[in-house]
Amino acid sequence: MLAAVITAFGGPDVFALTEIPEPAGDVVDVTLAGVNYADVHRRRGEYEKPPLPAVLGADVVGRRRSDGRRVAALLRGGGGYAQVAPAQHVVEVPGDVSDEQALAVLEQGLTAWHSLHTLGRVTADDVVVVTAGAGGVGHLAVQLARAAGARVIALASSPAKRALAAQLGAHATVDSRHPDLGAALDETPTLVLDSVGGRTFEQLHAALAPFGRIVAYGGASEVANTVAVDDLMTASTGVLGFWLQRVLDDPELYRISAARLFHLAGRGVLTARIGGRHPLSAVGRAHADLESRVTSGKLVIDVHRLA
Repeated sequence: MLAAVITAFGGPDVFALTEIPEPAGDVVDVTLAGVNYADVHRRRGEYEKPPLPAVLGADVVGRRRSDGRRVAALLRGGGGYAQVAPAQHVVEVPGDVSDEQALAVLEQGLTAWHSLHTLGRVTADDVVVVTAGAGGVGHLAVQLARAAGARVIALASSPAKRALAAQLGAHATVDSRHPDLGAALDETPTLVLDSVGGRTFEQLHAALAPFGRIVAYGGASEVANTVAVDDLMTASTGVLGFWLQRVLDDPELYRISAARLFHLAGRGVLTARIGGRHPLSAVGRAHADLESRVTSGKLVIDVHRLA
């Protein structure tokens, strides 16, 4: 089978299209693979360093070879940028959800759902701020927060991205590059979903209403944040963190959560934006696009298209 393989850590040019053996055991014949920012970190050798040579890619959709069922799979050890992938954390895809939508709503949708509902405990009384509101997780979080009846403010870096967030249901949008994000918000947030960290996290945390909470699920700024317990007590606010692995550690929670997201997608309540579709030979270009922040929504790889 063909796969996009890295033999060294580095920039987007480290990928090479290579013929490699199929993985052993239960497998998925892949149709589409997803591109996620966690893959960028692994390609650079940050946080988690996979043994080299490595096939990255954490989410795929295709046919499970053992029974022919159409499934989506989350691959915590990688292996998605290939024509055949391990059948790990597999969930069946219903007939009313396309391959693209299943791929796009599963991993990012799980992050958006649990950040909003499990940790954030969103209600119709909340004012929710979503950072990277046109991104893979953010554009789904905007829709889910709106569906919960909350007032939604989306942050995004360009007029086009802010227009997309508004189209998806955000009541208001703010330029994420504003030097004082707290002042730029027209309302006081009660819940913030943050994938950026750094200055963005600090300013939005400071802007929270008493008894508000901020859920951190990423750190694209690569600037570490620290929180003082005394400050939390004085402000009466909360800081929570989300890691998708905790959902995958609970098979029943994972199954129920995935079924809920597919149900919403099938009804049209949740619609994933496909920000780009690339051939297997252009995984590096997809990574470069993601890093440059020029994309919106989900980037997908067509593993059987080679150019």
